[in-house]
Amino acid sequence: MRKFSSALLMLPLLLVTACNPAPDKQNDQPGVVTNILDQTLPNMEAAPANGITPVEATPAVKAPPPAAAPDGLIPTAMQGRWAGAAERCGDKTAALELTVMPDQLLFHESVGTVKQVTQDADGRAAVEAAFTGEGQSWTRTLALTLSKDGKALTVVNDGTAVTRKRC
Repeated sequence: MRKFSSALLMLPLLLVTACNPAPDKQNDQPGVVTNILDQTLPNMEAAPANGITPVEATPAVKAPPPAAAPDGLIPTAMQGRWAGAAERCGDKTAALELTVMPDQLLFHESVGTVKQVTQDADGRAAVEAAFTGEGQSWTRTLALTLSKDGKALTVVNDGTAVTRKRC
């Protein structure tokens, strides 16, 4: 029994020794890379501290001018997230929060699905939308006017104008 238990204790040592080749036999296989970092980073001394080396100059890309939305959709320049002038952007509980999408108006407590959009020559848009919210449904036409700098959107609803800032 003693021989068996000592043999059992030696088994892990034999397995580790059998799995690890002798140091002089590790490089017997041509084309096998033993240290990948040596092959992928040829000049570690020249690399910047963050490890990113630019390969070529960044190409100059001109952004296309904002396109007008197709008929029946809210103009691209008016789309985005908006909040009341005194509200914080990103506050989902803000009463004046508004997200303008090409085919929807997402207010704090209602959603308007765009039915028709009519644009004036001076950039104002009349948006007819079918709204749902708080268990009710209604149709309303809102007048949207974007400021010249694109940072403010005025929404006129039933004769009341509310100006929001772009987030």
